[in-house]
Amino acid sequence: MDEQQPLQPETEQRHADADSVPAFDRFVEGQTHLDSEIGQSIEPARPSRKSAWLAMAAVAIALGLLWLAPGVGHDTAQEPPAAGSGDGATDSASAAYQDQTSADELAVGKPAPLQFTMKDMNGVDVRLASFKGKVILLNFWATWCGPCREEIPSLVQLQQRYGDQLVVLGVSIDDPLNKLKPYATEMHMNYPVLVGKDRQDVQDAFGPLFGIPVSVFVDRDGKIWKRHSGIASEEQFEREIKALL
Repeated sequence: MDEQQPLQPETEQRHADADSVPAFDRFVEGQTHLDSEIGQSIEPARPSRKSAWLAMAAVAIALGLLWLAPGVGHDTAQEPPAAGSGDGATDSASAAYQDQTSADELAVGKPAPLQFTMKDMNGVDVRLASFKGKVILLNFWATWCGPCREEIPSLVQLQQRYGDQLVVLGVSIDDPLNKLKPYATEMHMNYPVLVGKDRQDVQDAFGPLFGIPVSVFVDRDGKIWKRHSGIASEEQFEREIKALL
């Protein structure tokens, strides 16, 4: 058997840097690399951040629809499409499913990165650590995200119902203030709306975020109790919250 060839310095450096590259940039780099391999003669244009988020969000939406499907229990394991079937789209969906579910599972039990201070939509500094001792629900979303819009009324109701023990934090990942404030008013958002645009440090700390919405539940001791990617119903959110109260 031939001996495995040692990695070249360039390959070693690429592997060493892989974990430090944000999910968005890894997505774009992968697409560019694929185009070069199949012989594209024209360099493809770099997609906008919004377009890339929309593409990555497809997996999170699919996961959410599975979670919402009738007869699917909260703790029931969902089988991804079988890999190696010869269908490139199926194989890609299976790989993305595995990446997303692995990221959600690996987050559980870790100390929540509450060391950040963020601006809310009114320009006020908000220290995430100031909410420790309450149940925290961080919801990563954007105004252009349809499933996120579907979730917001549930979050409004839950904040009103459990406000003395719960704080919902809506982290907008890609919205300027001139869009964020009118949207929050329209949706009657009664919880802190934080500006996550250009805060890759926060997104990476709670990530990787392969799509939105993503909801992170933090217990009273400041540990991540659950991370869920994809849309969820009010009943499902409430079940998670009650388990932490």
